Amino acid sequence: MRMAINRIMNFGHFFVAVLLAASGSANAALTIEIVGSGANQVPVAVVPFAGESLLPQAITSVVAADLQRCGLFKIVDSVGITPEPHEPAEVNYQDWRARSAEALAIGSILQRPDGKLEVRFRLLDAVKQVQLAGYSYIIDAAQLRATAHKIADLIYEKLTGDVGVFGTRIAYIVKSGKRYELQVADADGYGAQTVLASNEPIISPSWSPDGTKLAYVSFERKKPIIYIQSLASSRRQVLAQFKGNNSAPAWSPDGKQLAIVLTRDGSSQIYLVNADGSGLKRLSYSSSIDTEPSFSPDGMSIIFTSDRGGSPQIYRMAVSGNGAQRLTFEGDYNVSPHFSPDGKSFTFIQRINGSSFNVALQDLASGQMQVLTDTHMDESPSFAPNGKMLLYATEIGGRGILAAVSSDGRVKQRLSTRFGDVREPEWGPLSKDQ
Repeated sequence: MRMAINRIMNFGHFFVAVLLAASGSANAALTIEIVGSGANQVPVAVVPFAGESLLPQAITSVVAADLQRCGLFKIVDSVGITPEPHEPAEVNYQDWRARSAEALAIGSILQRPDGKLEVRFRLLDAVKQVQLAGYSYIIDAAQLRATAHKIADLIYEKLTGDVGVFGTRIAYIVKSGKRYELQVADADGYGAQTVLASNEPIISPSWSPDGTKLAYVSFERKKPIIYIQSLASSRRQVLAQFKGNNSAPAWSPDGKQLAIVLTRDGSSQIYLVNADGSGLKRLSYSSSIDTEPSFSPDGMSIIFTSDRGGSPQIYRMAVSGNGAQRLTFEGDYNVSPHFSPDGKSFTFIQRINGSSFNVALQDLASGQMQVLTDTHMDESPSFAPNGKMLLYATEIGGRGILAAVSSDGRVKQRLSTRFGDVREPEWGPLSKDQ
């Protein structure tokens, strides 16, 4: 039985049944399969950069994969166009318009005397025949893939008007046999690194707003304890180890506090605590179970799951703990809420027809709700930092995998490893230079 189900169906025994996490070796990569795309894709040509064939990593293949994976772009083949252009003066726009390309990415990579690489990139409008962007980066060879993501982000932003998220990271849990690993990887599944490995469950990873730390729950001491760990130094601190269960950490937007769930005073209730573990304050005082808090982007309110109305539903209260109001009314099972980055909507898991658990999205102003997925055992949805995609866990063929869906439900992806079950995903924030 999956995490989202256990959190409410075994509501009073939340941690007894959450033996789910995620997978594989520290160097394993998540394999991404595109299973649905946008209706109107922009044709974009990404011409191999001059000089990249001599390098261990081809930048343009990563750029093209990023753009294709998001479902909004169709990659136009450049094979057969000779010579391939690397500067605007070398572009024959008629060649590209004949292939229906609307945008063209060209560039070059030069080896500098100091051993660094100079990456030059230009984005051209193939219809208006003008330059949309031009950048130059001085990098080490180890930064080739990160630079490719940065270029893809720029193309995405120029062509859609929204910030790109190809340079972001994701956190998730992998369970293989009796081993649990908290891993962090690039948004495309590469560069997976193990933050913590244990023979006891690890659950509920939560990114700090600056992307430098993860809060999570570990059972390594045979009880659920909340930790905060620095990704750079691997140093960690105990945030909460009160009697009973310590669970569901969620960072405030300024990174100074976390909402957590404790059973120290009886049933699961929501508390506020400073990031150093001080200043504990109880927020909810219901006689029911209140859990799974998520801060609004302005830090003024919290949405959470509660069964105070007789069934698990989503509620909203001020960060002071006052004025709780019910938000969901369709169906008798709605759990695991997360605010959208713009604060105008929230995602959650809804039980459909008594047996299927799906990712849903609800507008806060209108109350209009949309089911986004057609899988059946979904859990733990979280937004990309631009709000255009949602990452969640599901089950395909008896294995736990990660999946992503666009906020309109059209673009779908599946992310899996060769070994183990992947669970509990959390999409990280934008990097400082995005």
